[in-house]
This record gives sequence, structure tokens and C-alpha cells, in this order.
Amino acid sequence: MKTILAAAAMALACGGAAAQTGITGPSLLDPSREAQLERWLGAGDMAFTAIFTGNPGNTSLDFHSAVDGKGPTFTLLQVSNTAGGSWLIGGYNPQSWSSSDGWHVTMPDSQRTAFLFNMTDPAVYRQVPATYVLPSQGSRQTFNAADHGPTFGAGPDLFVNDRLDAALSWQVSYGNPLDEGKSIIDRSVGGQFFHVDALQLFAVSPIPEPASAGMLLAGLGLIATLARRRRHSGV
Repeated sequence: MKTILAAAAMALACGGAAAQTGITGPSLLDPSREAQLERWLGAGDMAFTAIFTGNPGNTSLDFHSAVDGKGPTFTLLQVSNTAGGSWLIGGYNPQSWSSSDGWHVTMPDSQRTAFLFNMTDPAVYRQVPATYVLPSQGSRQTFNAADHGPTFGAGPDLFVNDRLDAALSWQVSYGNPLDEGKSIIDRSVGGQFFHVDALQLFAVSPIPEPASAGMLLAGLGLIATLARRRRHSGV
């Protein structure tokens, strides 16, 4: 298996497998893409809030400053290769990002709710379950360090370097274990780097059901009424 440290070293050695250009632009999410992410997540209607958009000159420190501690997020990446191919890929992280936690390890299946996806060649890659012959294979959910951009899995299954301008995918912790070493980007083998053309992160949270929202409003109204009565009675 490749390790995340090896991939990081490769990214630094590349020194810019790609120039820092073209990482600004419109939102990578539109209603149809939001609907697809909601279907893959399977938790009903969700609210998406943009919390980070990569700009030229940004580094992993800017990424962490914007997203750490913000709860569940979707990472979206527009990447390309030298042959002119372009893909929209990303991942769902159910935990908050951090610049110092290292591995977020998820041993039971109930915690293995992160997933990676490819929207250009539609596919979703979920954490390898603990019932697999190697129970720990899918346990490394994300890697959290100040010198890493968003990074999923031990392959790494999806890695963004510290300059936020290069991405790599080497499948290990996500998807079919028999596909170890394949890229979720173009299904190639060998760990090729791709240029990051755009990087955006969205905080995600459930939208309350209408009935729940109505009950909440009714409860707030009751509290306000009781408060007025107390004021009038001098209590």
C-alpha cells in the first residue's frame, strides 16, 4: 500500500505539478449537483453553505483557517490532466476538519459514513466496511494536518497538497477493496497527479421538516407568551 506520507513527499517533490492559476470561478454546486449529493448522502434535504473557495496563492493554512471545526462538509474539486481531461470529484467528511488531529480513525461501521465521489463519470466510493477480511482497511477516514489540504483515506484515496494546486488519488480505504491502487478520478493506476482548477468546501446541515419547523415556532411563541405574563404579573 502507498502511504499518505509518500504521497505528500511526491507532491512536494513535484513542486508544482501544476501552476497556481485558474482556481477562481463560479460555484461548483448547482441544484442538480446538490440533489445528487443529497441522494448519495441519504439524509433528506440538506442546506449547503459555502465556507471556502480556493484562490491563487492560497495554501493549506488558508483552507484550515476557513473550515476547521465547521462540522460535516462536502469538498468539491475540478481537476484536469495534461491531455485535456477534466473531472468534478470530491468527498463527504462527516467530522470537522482539523489542522492537528492526524488520522480520524473510524473502527465501527456506524462511524464509516464518509464517501468519495466522481460526478463526471458518476460513481460513489464508500469506506471499506469492518466486515471485510482486513477490518482496519477502511478505518482511516481523513488525515488532518496543517500541511495537507483535504485528504481522505490511507492511499491516500484523495489527497490535495499544501499549495492546493495538485491532487492525487490511490484507492485503499474507500470503494471496492479489489480496486486498490486505482484513481477515483480517471480509474488509472499509478498515482498520477492532476491539476486543481477549482476547490470549494460546503458546510452541510439538515433542513428541518415543515412539521418540525412549525413545532419550533409554536414553542418559541409559547415561551414569549409566558415571558409576557410573568412581566405583567411582576414575577
